[in-house]
Amino acid sequence: MAAAVVRRGPAGWWRWHRRVMVCSRTMASKTPVGFIGLGNMGNPMAKNLVKHGYPVIVYDVFPEACKEFQDLGAQVTESPADVAERADRIITMLPSSPHAKEVYTGRNGILKKVKKGSLLIDSSTIDPAVSKELAKAAESTGAVFMDAPVSGGVGAARAGNLTFMVGGVEQEFNAAKELLTCMGSNVVYCGEVGTGQAAKICNNMLLAISMIGTAEAMNLGIRLGLDPKLLAKILNMSSGRCWSSDTYNPVPGVMEGVPSANNYQGGFGTTLMAKDLGLAQISATNTKTPVPLGSQAHQIYRMMCAKGYAMKDFSAVFQFLREEESL
Repeated sequence: MAAAVVRRGPAGWWRWHRRVMVCSRTMASKTPVGFIGLGNMGNPMAKNLVKHGYPVIVYDVFPEACKEFQDLGAQVTESPADVAERADRIITMLPSSPHAKEVYTGRNGILKKVKKGSLLIDSSTIDPAVSKELAKAAESTGAVFMDAPVSGGVGAARAGNLTFMVGGVEQEFNAAKELLTCMGSNVVYCGEVGTGQAAKICNNMLLAISMIGTAEAMNLGIRLGLDPKLLAKILNMSSGRCWSSDTYNPVPGVMEGVPSANNYQGGFGTTLMAKDLGLAQISATNTKTPVPLGSQAHQIYRMMCAKGYAMKDFSAVFQFLREEESL
């Protein structure tokens, strides 16, 4: 008996083609992965891909950032477009929305040479509207774009314990998760493109508010004569406990292995926190959402940037409050 011929209309053919692409990408396992942006976060993230046996193709605007990856056997390229030409799975970790736009849609951007069916995962923290814009541009080339910003900081990036908040086509989530689980312990699907960014900016707004609150409480307690370690212990066994107090305390001498123990070096920069709070403000304005504490936190971190704290960890708000008695 002759085999039946299955005829598919345009919509049916596209659904079938997408299933085939998702399946083949999931089975692609150890094919090369492109990584663009090898800064404080991107560097350890890319290293974890290498540790898991993935051949990595890298690019960074600062060539010196690529040298140690060359020593690890990675291919180093001249532009994002070159990465797209050699890899059909690419992860980007960039500082801001303008950087993301340039890397994806610029003169030597990914989309100039991206292959149809490529999976593009952006782990930058950017405006959700920009993520949606990049997703549309990628779709027009036959590629798939997903936003997957992270939480956890440099320490979690090194340990491979990041949390990824993923937005995009749900059928592509498993293909993205295969790579993201090499760099994180939690990979959460949030919804359509842009929802990963939405979750991230909400988290960071809350983090900034809680860090300022922890710094204020610790500063007040110290001035009232309490030993800072004792006060931290009490807070952490009481209702005021939070991540900023029990894991990332902003007071020098209270905890080891955190930026406050190292003159606020490393960690998550004040400039980046101010940027993320700015994104939260834009989203709040667009959705007519009142965020009075978020607005105040944004103002404080902008002031810190202007007063010389830009390159210090965001927990340096404790030092800032100690010195700015007029606030």
